[in-house]
Amino acid sequence: MQSQFADDRSFQSVDQTQTPELSSSAQTEPPEDTETPHTSFTFETHFQGCMGMYSPPDTVAEYLDAHEGWFCRCAQPMTAEPLGENGYILTVGQFGAFGYEVEPKMAVKLDPPQNGVYEMYSVVIPDYTPPGYDVDYHASMTLAEMDPSDVQWKAKPQVSPVVTQVTWQLHLGVTIQFPQFIYKLPNHILQKTGDRVLSQIVRQISPRLTYKVQKDFHDRMQLPLPPKKSRKLVSLNPTEDSETTENTDNEQQQ
Repeated sequence: MQSQFADDRSFQSVDQTQTPELSSSAQTEPPEDTETPHTSFTFETHFQGCMGMYSPPDTVAEYLDAHEGWFCRCAQPMTAEPLGENGYILTVGQFGAFGYEVEPKMAVKLDPPQNGVYEMYSVVIPDYTPPGYDVDYHASMTLAEMDPSDVQWKAKPQVSPVVTQVTWQLHLGVTIQFPQFIYKLPNHILQKTGDRVLSQIVRQISPRLTYKVQKDFHDRMQLPLPPKKSRKLVSLNPTEDSETTENTDNEQQQ
């Protein structure tokens, strides 16, 4: 299983030596009139992340609220286009397995904060019918003012007397109706593989987006970028190690 993003970078998410071999009959779809509809599969993943900002929460909130100025730019290499006042249409990239690939397109809406909580969630794309899949995305985010000495990274109090800790949780679910030949594989292999590749997609996209937003903010404020340890992404999936992941590729760009 692999994912290919717009910048032509890819990752291999399934050990090919562990991939079941499909017989020639499994690789060929039977005639349409003999097909029996199969149950769709729902894959899910959950994460928690955070980043530190060298500014008070009011300044960070003002930047985040003006998302029309940074969202599309920071979302790259994903393609993003505005949708209404607070929405965006995202094309994530191609991913798939066992000869089946899909290029998900989803729309998200960023609500203004309520009681200090930002909500971002999937919405329907007007005049568009997803080809065999449905995306369910929801993320909530909060801002907290902290003393530089209280954060778990080496903040520089001479840069800012306070630090804003931006923390979020996200849930991503994708329901897919596979083509007929995919169902020749055991259900547990499809479920495990789909859940794992969904997690790996988040692990690749989320740290990259976090880095770009953090860097864009500090560049605009003419402030130094906080160190790599100020950005974290932790899996909340019960069957997955909860180790922190960091965006080492982007760190090399600093």
